[in-house]
Amino acid sequence: MSEAKRVALLARPGQARERLRVALHEAGAEIVLEDDPNTLDADTLGHSAPQVVLVALEPAIEDSLERFDRVLHDPAVAVIFDEADLAARREGWDAQRWARHLAAKLHGHRDVLPPGREEDVGLQLEPGLPVTPAQLHEGEQVSDYLQSVAGMALELPSDDFAYTGGFQPRAAEDQVIDADAWLRSASAPAESIPPPLPAAPAVAEPPPLPAAAKASFDLSSLSLEPLEGGGVAASARPQGAVLVFAGIGGPDAVRKLLADLPTGFPKPVMVHLRLDGGRYDNLVRQMERVAHMPVLLAEAGKGADPGHVYVLPGDVVPFVDDGTVGFRPGAVIHTVIPQLPPADSAVLLLSGSDSALVDATAALGDAGALVMGQSQEGCYDPAAPKALAARGAELGSPAQIAQRLTDRWF
Repeated sequence: MSEAKRVALLARPGQARERLRVALHEAGAEIVLEDDPNTLDADTLGHSAPQVVLVALEPAIEDSLERFDRVLHDPAVAVIFDEADLAARREGWDAQRWARHLAAKLHGHRDVLPPGREEDVGLQLEPGLPVTPAQLHEGEQVSDYLQSVAGMALELPSDDFAYTGGFQPRAAEDQVIDADAWLRSASAPAESIPPPLPAAPAVAEPPPLPAAAKASFDLSSLSLEPLEGGGVAASARPQGAVLVFAGIGGPDAVRKLLADLPTGFPKPVMVHLRLDGGRYDNLVRQMERVAHMPVLLAEAGKGADPGHVYVLPGDVVPFVDDGTVGFRPGAVIHTVIPQLPPADSAVLLLSGSDSALVDATAALGDAGALVMGQSQEGCYDPAAPKALAARGAELGSPAQIAQRLTDRWF
């Protein structure tokens, strides 16, 4: 049994606070402080010496959180944010599920399954082989199927190539259809169908063209427009990006990473972090408080500017066009990693990242990109970072990763 974590619960009085307290008890936490952040003194929070701070986030307390930056930014303190309105509504199965995830965050493991998962349900086997497709359709004829669908064909949406004639059964030896003839008859009115063209001669000489009809071009006066900057347009230069992945335990790691990146960092930083409630606008506000760069919610159809942080919602993914990064609608982000220009890009796998990202990330690192994973200390779910390290990548704390990014491009 792991040692109970010392947790400070910052939440206004109400249903959200009550349910978070219950979840902490179920997770085996030791609550060393429970108070309203609007009235709590900053020194009181520090003197409680928490290992974890759980914040029930809502607009009414966001300004007050700045008073606790000394504790919230302490590398030895883990910070967990939960949406107050979601916590207040969470009950039954959802509440139990969240408590299991909270326990995983507190104790640094990935066991989020309910009790009883160790019991395997045996398959109910039956003797004999399964029925084959041939047995399912034994005795059926293709002609029977054609007869049954002929009546439905006229009810289907049609276009210029739709078949509008009746169905006439044919003898077996007359089942070969000339596709070209069928298209011609289907796309033209019956009365306007032209007679078949006579066969072309085996060898036809092209008719001679008069001299005046022959094209003549003088290429001697053509020249290329010179480009500024030595031959490569500035917009065509690879821009690259820093792509940050995180999951369980990830918000705290991302906050610490962004807090150490300087103003004017010359790459766009894109954060992919799945949220249960989908409140990415709140995540933007959380990151704005600590980041030295503008933090925006990524929007489909817009580009990614250097020196900006973009939080990726669940329905927007980045894409790369000639090295320049923008955003488009979509839900699968894995495919963007191989598109990034290696020399100008970085991929970071923080706590809770999907292990399915490891292969593509490692391959980009082999091509010259900066790829790193979060070190195990303070990492709630290190599976993906450890797998990346096994492929030769470097691990580091969020602050160390930020320093590597700064040393490379700033």
